[in-house]
Amino acid sequence: MPVHYFLVLSALLFSIGIYGVLARQNAVLVLLSIELMLNAVNINLIAFSAWMQGNGLPGQVFALFVIAVAAAEVGVGLAIVILIYRNRQTVDVDEMSLMKW
Repeated sequence: MPVHYFLVLSALLFSIGIYGVLARQNAVLVLLSIELMLNAVNINLIAFSAWMQGNGLPGQVFALFVIAVAAAEVGVGLAIVILIYRNRQTVDVDEMSLMKW
């Protein structure tokens, strides 16, 4: 398959992720949208890794690092969301004003 198919798929996923981050008010859905954007980046890394054929290992290694960072982000992000829900009884992003003066 040509590499531009994967690039178009990645661009669509990234665009959907950006829309989700900008339009959603629920913190869990914002975290899901960030995960979608990270997966789009992984598709790009693996697509270019396969396209280079001879020297494509760095793309796969970076994709593994992105997966590890995404797992850590999910753990920490969901823990923060659960703590905010316990204190405020909502996960609405607009109502999270804990750090305001």
